[in-house]
Amino acid sequence: MDAYNSPSTKPLYRGTQVVWYLLGLLEALLAFRFVLKLLAANPSAGFSSFIYNVSYPFAAPFLSVFRVSRVEGNILEWATLLAMLVYLLIAWAIVKLFFMGKTVSTPEAAVKLDNENK
Repeated sequence: MDAYNSPSTKPLYRGTQVVWYLLGLLEALLAFRFVLKLLAANPSAGFSSFIYNVSYPFAAPFLSVFRVSRVEGNILEWATLLAMLVYLLIAWAIVKLFFMGKTVSTPEAAVKLDNENK
C-alpha cells in the first residue's frame, strides 16, 4: 500500500492543518499584542484590552525573560517575540511527530534511511 492510499494520510493531513491554523491564530494574536504595545495603544480601549487579556496567558511564561524596553511610552516587549518563536518551534515539532506516524513502505523506509546515513 502506498502512502497516498494509506488510511492514515487524510487524518495526518487534517491534523497538520489544525496545528498550523491554531499557530496562525496564536501568532496573529501575539503580533497584535506586540504592535499595540510598541505603538503605545491605550490599554483601556476595548480592542487593546481584549488583545492584552486574551494574549496574556500565552505571553505570561515569557514576560520575565527579558526586560521591557521603553521609549517615550512605547514598549518593545521582547518576550512576546520570544513567545512567537517558541510557539512556532512547538508547532513545527508537533507536525514532525505527526509525520513520524505516517505509513511508509519498506523500500521507501530503506531509501530514507540510506539518505539520512550519507
